[in-house]
Amino acid sequence: MTRTTYDTGFFVEHYYSGDTSVTRSTTREIRRERDKAVSSIVVHEVYRLTLQKEGRKVAQLRAGLVGKDFEVIPVDEALAVTSADIRQEYAVPMADSIIAATAVSLRAVCVTDDPHIQRIRGIKTRWIE
Repeated sequence: MTRTTYDTGFFVEHYYSGDTSVTRSTTREIRRERDKAVSSIVVHEVYRLTLQKEGRKVAQLRAGLVGKDFEVIPVDEALAVTSADIRQEYAVPMADSIIAATAVSLRAVCVTDDPHIQRIRGIKTRWIE
């Protein structure tokens, strides 16, 4: 079984798409995958976006759900160094470099539609079906 990690864009689509077929696809993805993880930076971004759009109570609920359904990978020294290397080589934003470094460290497929992450060599990506 391949490990899978998720970019923030996945959760944006899951929570805010408004298209029921997209929501069905993201829900199916969450239920189908067993070994799934997210970077702690994804929790930060989901929390912040939800905080802005829907308030603290919903943001806390969402962060809790992400922590329940996904293994949350913290940024440790090794991940920070890998992230900095990726950021330097590919000139990507810090959050994207951390998410990419998480995928690299886990040898995981990254579910993303983010072109910053898709162009990084050594990371397999896919998007929801």
